[in-house]
Amino acid sequence: MSTFTSRLDLEEIEITNTEKLLALVLTVFFLIGGIWAYAKVDNVVRSEVVSVDAYFTAEEHEAVDRASQAQQRLDVAERALGQTRVDLELARERYRTALDADQPAGLLEKAYRAAESTYASAQAEVDRARAQVAATRPAADAAYARAADEADDASLRGELIAFLARLAMLLTALGFAYWTLIRLRRSGSRYLPVAFALVGFATLLALIMAGDYVGHHIDVEALGPLVLSIAGIGLTLGAFWWLQRYLARRVPQRRVRKGECPFCGYPARGGDHCEGCGRSVVGECVTCHERRRVGTLHCGACGAA
Repeated sequence: MSTFTSRLDLEEIEITNTEKLLALVLTVFFLIGGIWAYAKVDNVVRSEVVSVDAYFTAEEHEAVDRASQAQQRLDVAERALGQTRVDLELARERYRTALDADQPAGLLEKAYRAAESTYASAQAEVDRARAQVAATRPAADAAYARAADEADDASLRGELIAFLARLAMLLTALGFAYWTLIRLRRSGSRYLPVAFALVGFATLLALIMAGDYVGHHIDVEALGPLVLSIAGIGLTLGAFWWLQRYLARRVPQRRVRKGECPFCGYPARGGDHCEGCGRSVVGECVTCHERRRVGTLHCGACGAA
């Protein structure tokens, strides 16, 4: 008993609508996982970013604390000044009312004078607090400015790391998608739609990343879309070049099998030359020197490749 195997030619086998639907669904699920991983990279980097306070030196911490305490003192003094102003106005009104009514106003006058004294003390406390704030604020502002610059640098480094990680992830996805496409295409696998889904997923993820970084401020990351474009173009042209080489080997065989000219596809009439392009479609086998159709894998007389 003999066995017979036949290698299917994908160009001659139509991909069914069900396979197309499954490839589309697979692309969507690939994209869901890819977007999650894409966003997770940024979340991991941002979780490492700390507040400006973490970049203060010991001396800067002391300067900031002094400024904070001075500001708190000023806030308390201003609230106290507002309350004493209200008390002073009330005491003044009571005193004037008593005078206008020709009533005894000795106690009200004392209360009014005490309110004036309290208000003056509160105003003096506000002035002292403001002076303390003015004295401590420059050092605190300088500390915040220096620490903010350092925090910005750390944030930019984190964004650059996130960008490079995303770019590496995307290029890996593109490379794997094209590699899978070439492997499945070369082997004639019926799972070729899976490769189409991978290529579609990688392409959509590339568009997402390009849109995410277009419009950023000018820095190293601004080259992201350009780098992505160049890498994607290179990978795509490489895959296209391989496909053309593959088709250049496969198309003549398919045409000969269909009884066509291997060069132009014009129907062969059994002659030695094509009636469409005029080129010779019959040659000599290098092994047995018998007539052999150009483009065939094996000689029909001796079976030589």
